[in-house]
Amino acid sequence: MSGQDKENHVRRQLGAVLFADVVGYARLMGNDEIDTYSALKSLLEQLEAACQLHDGQVVAVRGDGVLALFETATDAVKFGVELHRIADQNNRSRAEDQQLRFRAGVHMGEILVDDRGIHGDNVNIAARLQEIAEPGRVYVSASVYEQIRNRLRFGFEFLGPRRLKNIAEPVPAYCVRSEIEGAAMAATLRPANHPVQPQQPDIPSVAVLPFTNLGGDPSDNWFADGLTEDIILNLSKFKNLFVIARNSAFFFKARSMPPQDAARELGVRYVARGSVRRAASRIRIAIELIDADSGRTIWGERYDREIDDIFAIQDEVTDAVVAATAVLIEAQERKRMSQAAPADLAAYGYVLRGQQYIFRYTRQDNHEAQALYERALARDQDYARASAAISRTMNIDWRYSWAKDSDHALDTALGFAQRAVELDPTDARGFGELGFVHLYRKEHDAAIGAYQRALSLNPNDADLLSDYADALAHSGDNETAISNLKQAMRLNPYFPDQYLWHLGGAYYNLKEYDAVIDTLTKMNNPTEGQRMLAASYAQLGKMELARDMAARHREAHPNFSLDRWTQVQPDRLEEDTQHFVEGLKKAGF
Repeated sequence: MSGQDKENHVRRQLGAVLFADVVGYARLMGNDEIDTYSALKSLLEQLEAACQLHDGQVVAVRGDGVLALFETATDAVKFGVELHRIADQNNRSRAEDQQLRFRAGVHMGEILVDDRGIHGDNVNIAARLQEIAEPGRVYVSASVYEQIRNRLRFGFEFLGPRRLKNIAEPVPAYCVRSEIEGAAMAATLRPANHPVQPQQPDIPSVAVLPFTNLGGDPSDNWFADGLTEDIILNLSKFKNLFVIARNSAFFFKARSMPPQDAARELGVRYVARGSVRRAASRIRIAIELIDADSGRTIWGERYDREIDDIFAIQDEVTDAVVAATAVLIEAQERKRMSQAAPADLAAYGYVLRGQQYIFRYTRQDNHEAQALYERALARDQDYARASAAISRTMNIDWRYSWAKDSDHALDTALGFAQRAVELDPTDARGFGELGFVHLYRKEHDAAIGAYQRALSLNPNDADLLSDYADALAHSGDNETAISNLKQAMRLNPYFPDQYLWHLGGAYYNLKEYDAVIDTLTKMNNPTEGQRMLAASYAQLGKMELARDMAARHREAHPNFSLDRWTQVQPDRLEEDTQHFVEGLKKAGF
């Protein structure tokens, strides 16, 4: 065949490419070759049938990998989510160390098609996105995101431009969250053509980056993360110290960069970082504090102790960071802010492990966290932190309708929050949970009082500030709400979509509809802002945009009930609720 004939057999077409493969396939085959092969063969047959149902075609199966082609990005991403659901369903009958879990990547663009399959750079990008994806997740390129962002009821976390193997230019990537509520609370980057570096505040400012686990057991990661979080929590209590929120600090866990660059991105002067190594009952912790302006390490320490000394080590690290950053703290205030430690170290361990799940904000992870917190409370019934944490899981269950009995979940959350503040009146978390429960019980004065008490104990808690601002907006104090939300965003630069939702609500109450639109279009998951966007467009008389947004919302939320929404809204002022209802009705709801 001539070169011309060969060329005629190759055609170009636009398509969405999905590539998925099994995590740790070589290890699985090494453990049990026959069982793994048989299980994967059965699973691939199910996936091929599901692919056809999503108007796709499995182009090739390469060992443990699946290459599929779709006409639309919507179908490709839907199949990617379904792929993980099918795999999870199959894994229920398999031992944990024999489960088949996938990573998946999706890219859309022009591809080359011939008799042997599909080829080209755009196919390679899908394969490389799969390589960097977390197990059980679908990573998509910006070209896919732009096609699906307003069409699918999923959440999207912007991961930033990612360098992919053998791909010349960085590819902006997103992680698909099948539970949109989880994405609403996930720390995230936001796309920006000209990102602005935040200015350092007037008071000493610090970020504590996630400690590295140097032990041989990866399961000890929870201990390193928990220690980091507790140091952040201890430092956050001081009013004359500016401390970057836990969510934004942990955003750097997967990003390898010099501490000075991290400080620049976060807008702080000091960066603390460290490492943890556990061995039986011993623990070694190394920590250093770096002045990002000069690049010098201004303080460093190494602790070799029994693990039972962990709370003493936390206090020493907190005192050292406070002293090194020249923050004048009265000894009495430091003592007053000391958090009650559990009587049982195992209870503390359960709480730390629970934190690994609760910050993922998915139904399954929330229930995993709840089970661990309950085990902590079973070990130490007077452990205030465990009681507050259980209240948080109940709140999340109620907020996202994950509980079978929503009213019972909220009542139970109230009981655990009340118990937490009784056990430890110095713990901000208990008062924060109390504020949330009171708000949705429409007990506004009690909610505001609880949040104010919480923030007096921990003024640097960005999530608390955001929730407090939401309570203020629902109570009619929108200007103060906006001020608090802007401070929360500064403390937590990689703030979740929920902050924007709260901010949009305050602007809507003030009838600043253009500000609502500007705010909500920055959300990584636009489907969750569609109601308020539709109402704002309608109030501005932009009826075509309002009706289009309402139609998109109906597609994403077919079971939305305006009557139920009106009943759940915790507004103190009836006119605020009716103002929103008016906008929604104008838009066609």
